[in-house]
Amino acid sequence: MKKSISPGATPASCDPDALYLKAERYIQHISAFNSDDWEYALWSSLALEFLARAALANVSPALIADTDKSWSSLYHALGFTPTEERFAPKSIAVSEVFKRLTAILPDFAKEHESFGVQHTGRRNAELHSGELAFDGVKGSSWQPRFYQTCEILLASMGATLKDFLGEEEANVATKLIAAAVDESAKAVKGEVDAHKKVWLAKPSDERDTLTTQAAVWATRHAGHRVDCPACTSQALVWGEPVSAPQQRLSDGEITETQEFLPERFECVACGLKINGLSRLAVVGLSDRYKKTQVYDAAEYYAPEDDYSGYEDDNNER
Repeated sequence: MKKSISPGATPASCDPDALYLKAERYIQHISAFNSDDWEYALWSSLALEFLARAALANVSPALIADTDKSWSSLYHALGFTPTEERFAPKSIAVSEVFKRLTAILPDFAKEHESFGVQHTGRRNAELHSGELAFDGVKGSSWQPRFYQTCEILLASMGATLKDFLGEEEANVATKLIAAAVDESAKAVKGEVDAHKKVWLAKPSDERDTLTTQAAVWATRHAGHRVDCPACTSQALVWGEPVSAPQQRLSDGEITETQEFLPERFECVACGLKINGLSRLAVVGLSDRYKKTQVYDAAEYYAPEDDYSGYEDDNNER
């Protein structure tokens, strides 16, 4: 049949490449913040919405057009010019985007839809109400699911976490995803319960003495201070660096920070030890942390000088 009406190019409002580039633009902002900062979570929620819209539009731009009150947005998404007066293209709500992706993408399960709705819902509360929706939300509670959701959406478009996040953050994301799905790691809960039981059986004066000794030990040793999940005494985690050191010059001093991903934990009060990111994630100790060191500028740029006036700070946050 002869075709007399041909569509134009897909408009940017529905174009999967344009939506992906916008998601990429937003995700690049997270590197400016600590992974537990509310701004980090906010930018990630913006990136997730546009990544989800890009994945749905990649199936067909028509799928993100709002057709509730008019078919003009659908006509627009198909590359035609609507004749409707005062036309402005409208797209479906992000919750509907996630719902449709669950039905279309084989690996996009109900838990990914639920996470997407919750994470972007917090964003809406942050931007449209007086609620501080992301304040106090630990990165370990949402980042593994966030990266897993992104990985599935990216795969549907032939892209990877490395393409989207860069190699450094993609390596962290891969480790967080693997730790979150390690079912065997849940056995650590039994170890924590056992140490807690022994701890509570000790006389209160002995517990007080051990807690005081643990606080002194944690202060004097290198590592990142946390609360023990069994006895709540001060304990330490140690990790591997996951970012290059960042230097900042101020008032003649150079402050160098570097992000670490926890690998092992020790509490000298109750004797609990935990090895492995997946086991640490089960007990809420998998949050990234920053090591901070301060140098005199002259010393920093003259490494042959043996003077060392400052020590490691193990209480960065």
